[in-house]
Amino acid sequence: MLMRPGSFLEPDLPDRRATGVRGTWSRPVPVPVDTCRVDDAYVAVFDLPGVDPDAIDIEIERNLLTVRAERRPLAQGDEVRTELSERPLGVFARRLLLADTLDPDGITATYEAGVLTLRIPLAERAGPRRISVTRTDVPRRTGG
Repeated sequence: MLMRPGSFLEPDLPDRRATGVRGTWSRPVPVPVDTCRVDDAYVAVFDLPGVDPDAIDIEIERNLLTVRAERRPLAQGDEVRTELSERPLGVFARRLLLADTLDPDGITATYEAGVLTLRIPLAERAGPRRISVTRTDVPRRTGG
């Protein structure tokens, strides 16, 4: 199970996006994320359009997963004058708490068409398992 940390770890998503504030390394803009369970793993999908895959940093410390990315402005020469700039730039981040039932060592990441997908497998101990009963031959007491 994935758990969303409290607001002390991430700013309020609607307010930050509405104001057009650029994210900084000390105060990043939250990344939208969807999560679902698929078979024996959780899948987290992050929207990061226009981000170079080399500018994506994924880190895990204990059970805290952090995805951080930076969208930089297009390289422009001295003769270019920007007329309209609506695409958010700066640093984007999202933190998710991973339950103990997940395997942080087995996480895989792919990036395609501006979407980062993390596959977080369940830990082996988290799945259902059978416990076998061992028979011991104990002599029966006879009445007497």
